[in-house]
Amino acid sequence: MAAVTHGERKTPAGADADRAGDGSNGGVSTHDGVGGRSASEDRQPPDAQVELIIGGMTCASCAARIERKLNKMTGVQASVNYATEKARVAFPESVTPEELIATVEQAGYTAELPPPPVPAATTPEGTEATAEQPDAALTALRTRLWVSAALSLPVIVLAMVPALQFDYWQWASLTLAAPVVVWGALPFHRAAWTNLRHGAATMDTLISMGTIAAFGWSLYALFLGTAGVPGMTHPFSLTIERTTGAGDIYLEVAAGVTTFILAGRYFEARAKRRSGAALRALLELGAKDVAILRNGIETRQPIDSLAVGDHFVVRPGEKIATDGVITEGSSAVDASMITGESVPVEVAVGEAVTGATVNAGGRLVIRATRVGADTRLAQMARLVEDAQTGKAEVQRLADRISAVFVPIVIALAAATLGFWLGAQAGPAAAFAATVAVLIIACPCALGLATPTALLVGTGRGAQLGILIKGPQILESTRRVDTVVIDKTGTVTEGRMTLAEVVAASGEDAAEVLRLAGAVEDASEHPIAAAIADAAKAEVPDGTLPTVAGFANSAGLGVRGTVEGHQVVVGRPALLAETSMTLPSELAEARTASEALGRTVVAVGWAGRVRGLLAVADVVKPTSAEAIADLRALGLTPVLLTGDNETVGRAVADEVGIELVHAEVLPADKVAVIERLQAEGRVVAMIGDGVNDAAALAKADLGLAMGTGTDVAIEASDLTLVTGDLRAAVDAIRLARRTLKIIKGNLFWAFAYNLAALPLAAMGLLNPMIAGAAMAFSSVFVVSNSLRLRGFAGSRSKVSAPASA
Repeated sequence: MAAVTHGERKTPAGADADRAGDGSNGGVSTHDGVGGRSASEDRQPPDAQVELIIGGMTCASCAARIERKLNKMTGVQASVNYATEKARVAFPESVTPEELIATVEQAGYTAELPPPPVPAATTPEGTEATAEQPDAALTALRTRLWVSAALSLPVIVLAMVPALQFDYWQWASLTLAAPVVVWGALPFHRAAWTNLRHGAATMDTLISMGTIAAFGWSLYALFLGTAGVPGMTHPFSLTIERTTGAGDIYLEVAAGVTTFILAGRYFEARAKRRSGAALRALLELGAKDVAILRNGIETRQPIDSLAVGDHFVVRPGEKIATDGVITEGSSAVDASMITGESVPVEVAVGEAVTGATVNAGGRLVIRATRVGADTRLAQMARLVEDAQTGKAEVQRLADRISAVFVPIVIALAAATLGFWLGAQAGPAAAFAATVAVLIIACPCALGLATPTALLVGTGRGAQLGILIKGPQILESTRRVDTVVIDKTGTVTEGRMTLAEVVAASGEDAAEVLRLAGAVEDASEHPIAAAIADAAKAEVPDGTLPTVAGFANSAGLGVRGTVEGHQVVVGRPALLAETSMTLPSELAEARTASEALGRTVVAVGWAGRVRGLLAVADVVKPTSAEAIADLRALGLTPVLLTGDNETVGRAVADEVGIELVHAEVLPADKVAVIERLQAEGRVVAMIGDGVNDAAALAKADLGLAMGTGTDVAIEASDLTLVTGDLRAAVDAIRLARRTLKIIKGNLFWAFAYNLAALPLAAMGLLNPMIAGAAMAFSSVFVVSNSLRLRGFAGSRSKVSAPASA
């Protein structure tokens, strides 16, 4: 979403009033829209909001550095999101947006105001260009990775297998490695230079120094030393001896480290690319055009043409264009995508309806009451954005360790150079030991630690119907202790299904269903469709009798003549109009069925009620097993639903959940998550609808059912492709296992460095020992990651689609 005010001033008193009004640019609350605020916001309320696009960030520590710089400004409260590459800033009258941009640039990064939003209907080309821009950057990174990998592979093989070292192999290696070090590692060199100018050091600093040192010493050895002579080989030796280094080259180190780290950056960038897709998918749910009614004439116009007070027409099956009040007609509205209610809501003249919901019944004329940024859909978009902005990015473990490791290595390298020069060992030996320190500290295995485990883990997850978006979400799974689960479409099927047929005494249940289905087949109501589908499934050829004289009583039911019978299907009140009352046994059955949260319709003809049909959003067959498995993992399940207490409690009892939050609106779902987090719980959220998107983003771990909406999937951290709730169990187990493997890889990668650094500093590190040790460290990391291929899911009968 675009910037909220573009520097426009607002008084604190008017901030709340304008909160929705400036949402045409992606409006954000001035009080609670920015996450991670400091206590200073209580001292000086901000007068304006702005959203900046940040460039040049390479890790989570960059975002933290920018945030610290901005928050040092008087009265400024900033939250920088590394994933979305945006900064949301609240600032007082005394500060201008230009000063904010200047502060970011002084920290070594770029910042700019987003362009004003342009209606998609008028300039689709511009919209497409904006959406495709991040893909171009990702494609460029992928190209850099593949070119570097293709050039590095023969360099590494030649260096590690002496039998392949032909005459002038070292010069061939130089030819292949040079483009990798110069062009492939260019992003690291740029970042290291930026960090150097601002007195900071990150993993980019170590990568750049190590690759340049390895490549620079190789050039010295080739052109000024003895490494360039024809027939030179690197013999495999396990002896420890002091050497001048004049005959040693480290081209495989320079090229290999570059390629491995590029791989990690690519997979991270691919995960980040999807972070903003939730908002785009959410806004695309709305209607694109609308039939506006003016002076009795309907004209189809773009949605932007609709204004408050306009009347517009919605036909059966169409989306309601915007929030409004019905002025003509009655219908059933499917609001499940917005509210989570599984049963369509009957609406009539004078009742309010919500934009993006679907008219499932008759023709409606609606007067628009809210348009654009004021609509409920736009408010939900802001909820998702606020939740994502306030959600702290899990900083990569390697970056946290490197914050200490990098300065130590640099200091040790400088100390090594000074010591050997002072010990009269000669410049060549001193520099050889110094380069050895930098090379052995190069994070070769470290570059493989996360991406290889993530690749294997995500590949195995795809086979099990689980899509893991990136390493930043894995740490949350280890600490999760509470799982909040949406009901509709997650625990239940998410669609109306015939649950039970109760025939009156002396009646045939199959006949009751067949005749009722014939009448309901002429209706467009979702409950009618459930009954008709069930009836068709019971007849041999799937064909129901024809109905004559069909009539619909809005909100009550339908009637029609089938095989000579005047059949009435609907609420008992409709049947009572023709003197058909429920006998005592059917009245009891109705009460019992409604206690389970089902919708009950009566069927009658020839002056008698012949039976009852109970329709409900039924529980998935595997949901109870999944809840039991979640409990076995030490997690507390909580059911969250927009349905009423009766329905929610009935479903919870069926699957074994004790805690239920019913009649919860989308904003309330976020509040429930926040309340649980305030109690000290680490919360996972499982959902599938638009109404779950903000809660999925707010939770410590979001799991979306792949059978749900794109909005929910994009706002989540894990996607369960199969729609089987048992996949959530496998997802948490796999994520925890992957995190364990990554941490093990990181430990051994650093253990190798720490064990070898003293040898390098003492000048006792033979190049082949360094190469063999580095190769072993990398092989160990890869082998450890490959153990994830043996991860066994708990759903032996469930498999993901081939496309997963």
